[in-house]
Amino acid sequence: MVLALRRFPNPRLTGIGAGLFAALTMFLLACVDRVLFGASEIVYGVLFLPVSALTALWVRPADLVTAPIIVPIAFAIGVIPVAGGTGGFGGQAMAVVTALAVHAGWLYGGTLVAGLIASVRKVRQMRERQRHLLRADRAAAARRPRA
Repeated sequence: MVLALRRFPNPRLTGIGAGLFAALTMFLLACVDRVLFGASEIVYGVLFLPVSALTALWVRPADLVTAPIIVPIAFAIGVIPVAGGTGGFGGQAMAVVTALAVHAGWLYGGTLVAGLIASVRKVRQMRERQRHLLRADRAAAARRPRA
């Protein structure tokens, strides 16, 4: 299992890069959903969960805080092709707002996934930093002459 996971790509995206990844991916998936599944918002919501997880996994450690902020924005951008809407800009805007309200569960779920993954990664990063500092202190104490 571990070997299979190591074969996956492991990019480290900046906050902006992760935002672009999530937004473009969700928009493209929404377009594919519209063509193949007739703009099924359930399919769109299900596809949002792995994109949220990948965004949180691929953002670099310095930008971990951005992951739970990026994914709801990506959901909102991607829902535009799926929302439907007729009657010009006003009709399209109302359709997007309605889709965001009706499918808030998917939005919250994906945000929760990204937040949990980012939190776990941050805790692991802090523990590793603590271990590194402890090892450095031990090495420095071992080098000091004893009186």
